[in-house]
Order: sequence, then C-alpha cells, then structure tokens
Amino acid sequence: MSNASPVVNESSYLTLHYRLAVAGGADIVTTFNGTPATLMLGQGQLAPFLEQRLIGLPEGTHQTFELSAPEAFGDRNPELIQAVSKTTLEQNSVPGTDYAVGEVVEFNAPKGGRFAGVLLEMRDTSAVFDFNHPLAGQALQFEVKLISVL
Repeated sequence: MSNASPVVNESSYLTLHYRLAVAGGADIVTTFNGTPATLMLGQGQLAPFLEQRLIGLPEGTHQTFELSAPEAFGDRNPELIQAVSKTTLEQNSVPGTDYAVGEVVEFNAPKGGRFAGVLLEMRDTSAVFDFNHPLAGQALQFEVKLISVL
C-alpha cells in the first residue's frame, strides 16, 4: 500500500500559506510571514480561479502560478467606466460624503445589490467611476504552500 498524500478536491479543508502578488511586483496579500490560512474550498474564501489552481495538488506542494490578466480578474472593460449622476450617488450612498478622486466608493445599485467603483472624476452634476475590479488587467502571481489537506 502506498502512503499517497491527500490531494485537494472541490470541498477540501486546507491549511496553507499563500501569496497573491502583482506579477513582478508587490504582494497584494501574503500569509508567509505569519499564521497560515485555513479555509474550505467552494465557500468563496478564495477567488474561483485561485481555487481551480489548487485542485489536484498533493499535500506538501509548494508552487507558484503565473496568471495572465484574463486568467485572473479579467481584462479591463472600458464599458465599466461610467458616469453616475450626483443625485443617484447621494440617494444610494452615505449622504453628504466628500469623495476623493482615487477613492473606492460603495453604493447601492438601483436594482438591488451593491456596487463599488474607483472615483475617477467629480463633475458638476455627475461623478465618473471605474467599476472594473481593482486588479483587472493585471497579471498576477499566486504562490501556495499546502500544509495540510483534509
């Protein structure tokens, strides 16, 4: 009988170190200099495209994946840069807030749900937001060290 290591599947419970970084750049998140993370796959704790990279890996794996922008949070979509009227903004966010350019603003969507966008420009009657994911259009590195797989 072989003592094969447990392998990650869609509902594994994992203890791992992981690091997500802009390709060739700064860390976005890392656990390597602290306590490892414990998480269960399929619960939305990791982005689905990261979970996909873990499936099939045996316990003890230490690997770095290079993800192109389309494999990660997708390419930037120019259609997601939109003007929102100040009236709409005030009705669906915290009234009287002074927003700064570059700030991420969260507000309610007219048909329910929540939106978050980066404020690009404040105009007289509207505000221009970029609703792309902040990491859209960026290649990423995903480093993982699987400590235990249950």
